Amino acid sequence: MRISLCNEVVAALPFAEQARLAAALGYDGLEVAPFTLDAEAPHLLPAARRAELRRIAREEGAPITSLHWLLLAPAGLSITSGDAALRARTLDVMQRLVGLAADLGATLLVHGSPKQRHIAAEGGAARAEEAMALAGAWAADHGLTYCLEPLDAGQTNWARTVAEAVEIVARIASPGLRTMLDVSAAGNGETEPAAELLRRFVPGGWIAHVHLNDRNRRGPGQGSDRFAPVFAALHDAQYAGFCAVEPFDYHPDGPTSAARAIGYLRGILEP
Repeated sequence: MRISLCNEVVAALPFAEQARLAAALGYDGLEVAPFTLDAEAPHLLPAARRAELRRIAREEGAPITSLHWLLLAPAGLSITSGDAALRARTLDVMQRLVGLAADLGATLLVHGSPKQRHIAAEGGAARAEEAMALAGAWAADHGLTYCLEPLDAGQTNWARTVAEAVEIVARIASPGLRTMLDVSAAGNGETEPAAELLRRFVPGGWIAHVHLNDRNRRGPGQGSDRFAPVFAALHDAQYAGFCAVEPFDYHPDGPTSAARAIGYLRGILEP
């Protein structure tokens, strides 16, 4: 099982130290939140900086595997707004982030960004779906996968369950678009366990990524969720993608949370 660390957990460290620590702890790579690279315009990172980041991560032993938390920066984006200028700006950022992912050596992008997909007006769902269709096409052009992340109703009002996300992805039918499963969101919003959702949707190719976190928003092993059934379901379904550790509450701090999570998970995976 290949496991990445979401880099915002240790974003207080310089990027090289993030990758070095992740590799030393036993992670296979980094899942990067673009805002940690540039707080205002990560989609406009110069080509030389992209190449440098890719090289650093690879040489430190934790190559960049994926991007997530895509639309936090620049501020004010929305995939549901009816404002034509805002929509054009958002789609431009999304397209450029797909290019960023390719330049960094990633193979996948995760579209969570709950506030930036909140539906506040008529037509918002159709506009969100159109944005996903475009993102899937852009990803396919680069040989990447773009994942619509289901998030529970406490975070957003669109694509709140895996089944809803699968329905959207199936309707769009783009080879570059898939969905994924976030254990925390599933624990807080689904009617069946994460492991059963994986057994149901991984074999059909719908789920291309998994976020590992407890429903209490801490790392795996720091709450009530059990991850042995999750790994068993992934194994039985012959899942071949990455998983990424993505806590939101770094207890007692980021590096310790990252270390606790991978130790717990690798212990489960030992034969």
